[in-house]
Amino acid sequence: MHQNRGARVVLAGGLALASPSLLWAQAAEVTVSPPPAATAALTAPDWVATSAISGADTAWLMVSTALVLLMTLPGIALFYGGMVRRVNVINTMASVVGIAAVVSMLWFAFAYSLAFTPGSDTLGGLIGGVERMGFAGMGYLGASAQVAVSHIAPHVPESVFAMFQLTFAIITCALVVGALVERMHFGALLLFSGLWLLLVYAPIAHWVWEPGGWLAQLGALDFAGGAVVHINAGAAALVCAYALGPRTGYGREPFVPFNLGLTMAGTGLLWVGWFGFNAGSALAADGRAGLALLVTHLAAAAGALSWMGAEWLARKRASLLGLCSGVVAGLVAITPAAGFVTPRSALVIGLVAGGACYWGATALKRRLRADDSLDVFGVHGVGGLVGAVLTGVFAEPAISGVQGSVVTQLIACAAVLGYSLVMTAVVLWITSRLTQLRVREVEERAGLDLALHNEQIGH
Repeated sequence: MHQNRGARVVLAGGLALASPSLLWAQAAEVTVSPPPAATAALTAPDWVATSAISGADTAWLMVSTALVLLMTLPGIALFYGGMVRRVNVINTMASVVGIAAVVSMLWFAFAYSLAFTPGSDTLGGLIGGVERMGFAGMGYLGASAQVAVSHIAPHVPESVFAMFQLTFAIITCALVVGALVERMHFGALLLFSGLWLLLVYAPIAHWVWEPGGWLAQLGALDFAGGAVVHINAGAAALVCAYALGPRTGYGREPFVPFNLGLTMAGTGLLWVGWFGFNAGSALAADGRAGLALLVTHLAAAAGALSWMGAEWLARKRASLLGLCSGVVAGLVAITPAAGFVTPRSALVIGLVAGGACYWGATALKRRLRADDSLDVFGVHGVGGLVGAVLTGVFAEPAISGVQGSVVTQLIACAAVLGYSLVMTAVVLWITSRLTQLRVREVEERAGLDLALHNEQIGH
């Protein structure tokens, strides 16, 4: 039975890429006038009249989608671009843009369906089905005035929900770039990112966010991506840092950041965009979204002050880079908890995360002996773990109707961390069999901007 299903996955995926026009034609045929029998046959999502769609919720989710995309383009591009050396700025930014394009195409073809269609009845909540490959059957208004909605967000068009979730997939893959900057081939990075999306991100998103996913069934709480985005990306970053090895001259030569002003601008875009990231995950323009927005801001501010305090105690100074890193640490840690905790708890989470991530980016990094260039594991991995565990401590049933469990959160953290570590190594191995992972030393010393793109930052 599983072999037959595997064949159907391959066949559907092939149709999505080889014959997209066929899928669009089928979608349009169903949308214009879906007969009652066909409508009943759709297991997920369902068809609803347009009058059942909430205009306010749809508008808020569309705004949130734009905010989350802003976090990557240009947020992450500026944040990372300002921290690398001058000769690698263009490559770093090009990596972020290229990943956004690759992930978008694969989300359309395969990944959305694997992440957000029910598959728990057949595969134990490990992966989704094939119904939405190539966005087949997604809602388009026709004479029937009916539109498809996701079973997760039945009050907004599925097209909006799919696009919102795409922006999460994009930023998760883009975060990993920070661990491998200045030494990985551009083509190898794009190939790795595409495979990683399909084999790592999509399954984990299904486990946690699809109601039939096995971690969701277990009761794991992850409001906006503490495990799916940050622990996942942090684990992948650590594996990439080990696999590629340290940058030439690492620990012996000064690596001067190009422009911390760009990093500050990227931090600001991340902070603002995170309101869509967390508050948008309420999937409605309601009180829970408002609470998520409030606690997100408080945790970011607390994280900045906590990192600054730790840096002051250790080095007798406060740095702009430290403040920016603390902001991100607080934002990361509040992400899984944003829809479950009070403002007071958010302050505690931000304060703990700032100190913990400072330790992760300094002492822990030295002990791990990995050239995680821009501290992806130290900030996102450690911050995601802190936030996920503290969600189990502080989640308020009065807010969301769910009771937090530290044990369940620890199980979810271990599952996501372990799977991401192992499967990222597998994806890197596959990539290395198909292309060269690392640039030559002469190209690395010359800088990837000229060596790979024949472009450079002006003087």
